[in-house]
Amino acid sequence: MTFPETMINKAISMKKKLVLPEGTEPRTLNAARIILDKGIASQVYLVGSDEAINKAAKANDVDLSGFTLIDPEKSNLLDDFKNEYYELRKHKNITMDLAEKIIKSPLSWGAMMLRKGIVDGMVAGAENSTANVLIASFTIIKTKPGIKSASSSFIMTMKDEKWGVNGNMVFSDCATIPDPNREELAEIAIASSDTCKTFLGAEPITAMLSFSTKGSSKHPNIDKVKEALEIVQKKRPDINIDGELQLDAAIVGTIGEKKAPGSKVAGKANVLIFPDLQSGNIGYKITQRLAGADAWGPILQGFAKPVSDLSRGCSIEDIIVTSAMTLIQA
Repeated sequence: MTFPETMINKAISMKKKLVLPEGTEPRTLNAARIILDKGIASQVYLVGSDEAINKAAKANDVDLSGFTLIDPEKSNLLDDFKNEYYELRKHKNITMDLAEKIIKSPLSWGAMMLRKGIVDGMVAGAENSTANVLIASFTIIKTKPGIKSASSSFIMTMKDEKWGVNGNMVFSDCATIPDPNREELAEIAIASSDTCKTFLGAEPITAMLSFSTKGSSKHPNIDKVKEALEIVQKKRPDINIDGELQLDAAIVGTIGEKKAPGSKVAGKANVLIFPDLQSGNIGYKITQRLAGADAWGPILQGFAKPVSDLSRGCSIEDIIVTSAMTLIQA
């Protein structure tokens, strides 16, 4: 069974509720029809004006039967949502009028539905930037207790099953934090290790990547990786993690044995933690394009409730699989 099939089957068994704030976006509408018909979500909410959603559905030949349409302008939840948003942001000196204006936006409305437990997961990004999805998530959904910054990861599915967990690996952070400090890098490593358990059903073997292996080079960038490793080991001694490791030492057994003898991670890693966003983004795209790997994500990590950000170039299949991945976290 492929990774997407595994995610979809698991979501079907869980019968969770999904909100799609981009209720007029054509790919989202087509994906929503499949998600509901296959039972990937037991209930699908589309946010937007009734007239606009119906017009978009007609233009794209999508049957809206079975969906729950939510128009923030008309909803009897408006006062409750507006008041809650005001309480969340009043320290920023917003007015009640501004709170109402913001909460009526589909992204904010969907995030509030998730916060209130009306739905179990939210997926957006087909027509909104990552920044907009993150702002709505940070201000309304918030991060988990003890987590200061949310991050992201990709599940990379290789053609060769010798890598990671039957060909699947976690790459992080490839989409969110440009230049994480040591504390943020430690949080990325912890969240990504938990992501491995959630999606791959395996114990994480986590490598903190660098251009040095076990002191082979000296540089402040390497020091950051070492310090992040120490933080993880203190906070989560249950995680099998090591660093600093070069990529080949992390994933190739013979090189790992040579460069990092005695390491329980070297040569066996299934979770790769990149030291910054530049290397992470380049790394996953090189793997995707040159090795022909599939990249599933980005999975947003660290939020109090499941939310996912899509690429604006996403396909209908991407939306379906991302929705399944989001709901199984609930």
